[in-house]
Amino acid sequence: MPREYQYPFELRHLVYFREVARQLHFRKAAETLAVAQPALSRSIAQLETALGVDLLNRTRRKVELTAPGRVFLERIEPLLRGLAAVPGDIQALAGGQAGQVRVAFTGLAMATVLPGILREFNRRYPGIRVELNESPTSAQLESLKTGEIACGFFHPEAAMMPGLATKLLLQEKNGVLLPADHALAKAKKLRLRDLGATPFVMFPRAHNPGFYDRVLAAFAQAGVTPRIADEVWPRANAIGLVRAGLGATFMAPSEAKQLPEEVVFRPLDGPAPESRLVLGWRKDVAPDPALGAFLVVAGAATA
Repeated sequence: MPREYQYPFELRHLVYFREVARQLHFRKAAETLAVAQPALSRSIAQLETALGVDLLNRTRRKVELTAPGRVFLERIEPLLRGLAAVPGDIQALAGGQAGQVRVAFTGLAMATVLPGILREFNRRYPGIRVELNESPTSAQLESLKTGEIACGFFHPEAAMMPGLATKLLLQEKNGVLLPADHALAKAKKLRLRDLGATPFVMFPRAHNPGFYDRVLAAFAQAGVTPRIADEVWPRANAIGLVRAGLGATFMAPSEAKQLPEEVVFRPLDGPAPESRLVLGWRKDVAPDPALGAFLVVAGAATA
């Protein structure tokens, strides 16, 4: 056995010492431990010999901890408590009641379905920690491939990695988000051809090629060349630029339920890009119980 795993005492020595240190009485400690008192005394003596110090002062009238004994008790108490908790912790992990799930999301997910999923999951599984990370679709697909995240909320691509399972959560035709003082802000509905002179705030195509190309296709179908004023990430930055009056951006109706007063959302008639949001995870890798629980809650919340 490697030297780093060689100890001059056994676990029973630590348990026996802790009980004697608690009760400061060998007979009572032996009764609690259900061992013979001579055997208990020998075990304590063996532990002291292994450590090279006296842990207890013994007289006919009483037993006292020495200074090294008090320090030793302080050191082993957390260790023994931790060991006692291991079976329950392992059972909780195996049963999906504890653990951690690393989840990535886009701005659309956080603005629509994700808060409700997190609320319900925390209610049902308070022992499982959800680690959240906002990232674009392209980054999520790479993180799923490497195992850096357990699942992600992203926009599906035409060609995605093999072994990926997805569940469609949202599919909506986009409207447009305008500054409240825009010349067309009072119209109830708009067409893309009405917005030919309006600058648009987009995102880098590499982050989500599928949706970016659907935007360009909708403009082409409407017979309009888009004026892309800026490309920013994350999603909240685009909304901030619209609030500042620097352009317009696309938005799904579900995302537009609560908006600041500086902007207005208007549906689009005719050609318009479609937002699609999926929950994705590796189906070629057996999910751990914590991820399995998260997938069940997410599926039920959006059924």
